[in-house]
Amino acid sequence: MSNLSRRKLIQTGLAAGAFLATTNCSSNNQTSTKPSASTGEGPTVITNKIKDVTLRFIGTGVAQINEVKEQVEKDLGFKVALRALSTEENNQIAITQPGQYDLFDGEYFSLPLVVPSGNLQAIDIKRLKEFSKIVPFFTTGKFYEGAAVNTSQGTSPSKVMYLKDRDSKEFSPTPTDWATLIPFQYNADTLGYRPDLTGGKIESWAELFDPKFKGKTALLDVPSIGIMDAAMVLEASGMMKFGDKGNMTKEELDKVIGILIQKKKEGQFRAFWKTFDESVNLMSSGEVILQSMWSPAVTAVKAKGLKCVYGPLKEGYRGWGSGVGLSKNLSGIALDAAYEYLNWMLDGWVGGFLGRQGYYSAIPENAKKFMKPEEWDFWYEGKPAAIDIIDPFGKKIESKGALRDGGSFKDRLGNVVCWNSVMKEQTYLVQKWNEFIAA
Repeated sequence: MSNLSRRKLIQTGLAAGAFLATTNCSSNNQTSTKPSASTGEGPTVITNKIKDVTLRFIGTGVAQINEVKEQVEKDLGFKVALRALSTEENNQIAITQPGQYDLFDGEYFSLPLVVPSGNLQAIDIKRLKEFSKIVPFFTTGKFYEGAAVNTSQGTSPSKVMYLKDRDSKEFSPTPTDWATLIPFQYNADTLGYRPDLTGGKIESWAELFDPKFKGKTALLDVPSIGIMDAAMVLEASGMMKFGDKGNMTKEELDKVIGILIQKKKEGQFRAFWKTFDESVNLMSSGEVILQSMWSPAVTAVKAKGLKCVYGPLKEGYRGWGSGVGLSKNLSGIALDAAYEYLNWMLDGWVGGFLGRQGYYSAIPENAKKFMKPEEWDFWYEGKPAAIDIIDPFGKKIESKGALRDGGSFKDRLGNVVCWNSVMKEQTYLVQKWNEFIAA
């Protein structure tokens, strides 16, 4: 069955279910609290038809994409309302206001903060048709033999992928039928730079502190991520050695922040950015020429006709992954719609779209179906571009013959040496990080 016909079946199936069921419901997608029929636990009585469902989706700016919203509404028939937030706001709402969202796009590193609140309901992986095809470093913690990612530090997604049972607020160290998030997008992050302004290649994290770039560098101002970039720099420069960069001691945090404050006083940093747009503007204006960066931000700078490189640094990458979770308040037809969203998300269209920004798909083989062979070869295989490379929004970002920074999917993700993390000393980290920013 083709992708299109399968999606049509999903849409008509949901609509038929909604048409046949009846119950009392208020506005804002409130439905019966009786178990959903699709769980096998008993019938649900619903009044609203599928076209009346609106799923409220919170996440950071990189997840709140109008083109994705429009496609899912076209394919599945219900509405999706987007709300773009900073990382901190997104986590705060997930933890404290479960009635304000239906779908939560969050990073896996945030789950030790969010899951104990009990505001995400466990995802029944048996309701996901292709869960078994998800890239294994999410589901088992392994990629291929000898890959650095297999022993990476920090909060690797597999450590927080599963709950012990349906009602648990505790992570399971081994696979269960109950997931926290389903992968949406992920990448191997590094430093971005303007080769026309740096005077050559950037090959090490240590160069962020090179005095020749004084006043022209920037760090990401999100404590849990910025501290990891700083640790990569300090370890690469030989200034510090960490037991686990993703779980630093108070003594290690004191030393890192002390060095950062000293570098700030010396004028090494031009800025500390929080949002995607800030990083793009800093780099495209030339105010900053070397900084913490995200892949689509590099793509956005290239789309302006400027040279920008995502450096394949010799010490390896900092990995991150985001996924979509479900509010504990979802039930009935709205919950059914949410599961269809998750299935649709894994189906491939989203993966193909995000792939043109440089992100990776939870199931690469499905994304491949929605990419030109030449796009797949460039973005996933690391081969020279056989055609001009166009981003998802229609802008040329690479010319024929170009190579993706860092090479293939296997090379880039296999060389992730640490993941974004929430540390045991998280409260202390935030306190010390704020001292640095305020210094």
